[in-house]
Amino acid sequence: MSDIGVVYRKYDGRLHWNYRAVRLGEDEHGVWVGCPPGTVGRLGEGPPIVWELPYVKLFPRDTWWTATFNPATHSMASYCDITTVPVWQDGGVTMVDLDLDVIRLQDGTVFLDDEDEFADHQVWFGYPPDVIENARHAADWLLSAVAGGDGPFGGAHTRWLNRVSGSVP
Repeated sequence: MSDIGVVYRKYDGRLHWNYRAVRLGEDEHGVWVGCPPGTVGRLGEGPPIVWELPYVKLFPRDTWWTATFNPATHSMASYCDITTVPVWQDGGVTMVDLDLDVIRLQDGTVFLDDEDEFADHQVWFGYPPDVIENARHAADWLLSAVAGGDGPFGGAHTRWLNRVSGSVP
């Protein structure tokens, strides 16, 4: 396990969510990183934010999304950001957040969030047609996969989350 930087940016290059995480390993779904309780992050250049609950992130290979998986005590079971394809370099991973999010609540409700922001940013940032198309395709696929428990959404995160939570050595 190694410490890595996780950097999300907006399409205009502005720093978005950024923090340090522990690279846990890889499986058929992609690269998993973890954030134990007390992890400190920032939204852009804003003040530090301390996350009280552990979580794990999945960075799939060659896809336009990333996924966060939370413990049962969090209101959201999973939170998927629609992004450009994550790029690994210089001891970390970076990608552009494209606004759309697919969220699964603990009660099983799945929904697409921030469509208004996505529409606004298409104009403000001038998203090219291929970015819009890839983002929409990723959102559609995620809505189905998250709701159906397909791929990594069928419990693949559990062993990684247990490691970050201290449940498993």
